[in-house]
Amino acid sequence: MSALNLPILDLSLLDQGPEAASRFRDELRAATHDVGFFYLTGTGVTPDLEARLLQAAHDFFALPEADKLAIENITSPHFRGYTRVGGERTQGRVDWREQIDIGPEREAIPDADGPGYNRLVGPNLWPAAQPELKDVVTEWHDHLTGVARKLLRAWALALGAEEQYFDRHFGDPQTLIKIVRYPGKDDPTPQSPRPLHAAPGRDAELPAAWAQGVGAHKDSGVLTLLWVEPGKGGLQVERDGEWVDAPPVPGAFVVNIGELLEYATQGYLTATNHRVISPTFPDERISVPFFFNPALDARLPIIELPEELASQVRGVTDDPSNPIHATYGENALKSRLRAHPDVAERWHADLLAARAAS
Repeated sequence: MSALNLPILDLSLLDQGPEAASRFRDELRAATHDVGFFYLTGTGVTPDLEARLLQAAHDFFALPEADKLAIENITSPHFRGYTRVGGERTQGRVDWREQIDIGPEREAIPDADGPGYNRLVGPNLWPAAQPELKDVVTEWHDHLTGVARKLLRAWALALGAEEQYFDRHFGDPQTLIKIVRYPGKDDPTPQSPRPLHAAPGRDAELPAAWAQGVGAHKDSGVLTLLWVEPGKGGLQVERDGEWVDAPPVPGAFVVNIGELLEYATQGYLTATNHRVISPTFPDERISVPFFFNPALDARLPIIELPEELASQVRGVTDDPSNPIHATYGENALKSRLRAHPDVAERWHADLLAARAAS
């Protein structure tokens, strides 16, 4: 392990011959069995693309409030669009960040009798005042989709499966891009009645949780590629019961697996708790997680591991407050309903009532 607390893997090793590719797969398997997190270099993402994405993010968050609220997620039954500071929750506590959520561009599914997760399918909400945002996000999405597929093929071989294992079971991938801004918090004191820079209205309860950029959680899907603004810390990963820093590495993504990959390997690979600590005002932090997951109706079958790996299976995490579902859509819906209670109450009261009754 490096002084950075997480391993650093170089994806370009997969293109440097059989020996280098085998070494990468061994490192990949070890990192996600032991930690569930690692840094990934060699992705082919250019500094120019990173710079354009960062500029687009700054431009979006600098838009007048009215332009952002015109695409607020409360207007989208599909949980798309802009979330103001205080509009999202983790573990029931308010997250101190604003963001725009962008998923696959689809027509909404009108079948009210279908599975609840079908309600996650629908169009994105794009800011009319910033048409260029869609172009750079599309380029980012297409490049990282290639990176994710390459990683999953390496994982399949590392786990003793055939190379196309995940391709066969993914269906039409359900992706999600979040462009996130963590505004700086004021130094908290017990006497502070309220953060001076809180958004008005919905976040009146912020004083109890305002140091939480995003609270401790595990991702609900398979794979996350996180890009963090250079020089901006705040991400922490839980290791052996303690929180360790995962500062950004130039030219690298932070990669972690989600609950569905833990399920498919019956705990041989582990989904790990992580969180973000808010920067101190006037500093701020931009990050862009890219979630690459199966189709909503996909069920990843349990992978038949080789004997030497199967002997190290730890079982799937048993947490009654956070059950892991085999169908990806159920996992995704669970997370969205919990994270955005205002959207859930406005558009999906029937789903909330059914969960409360079960």
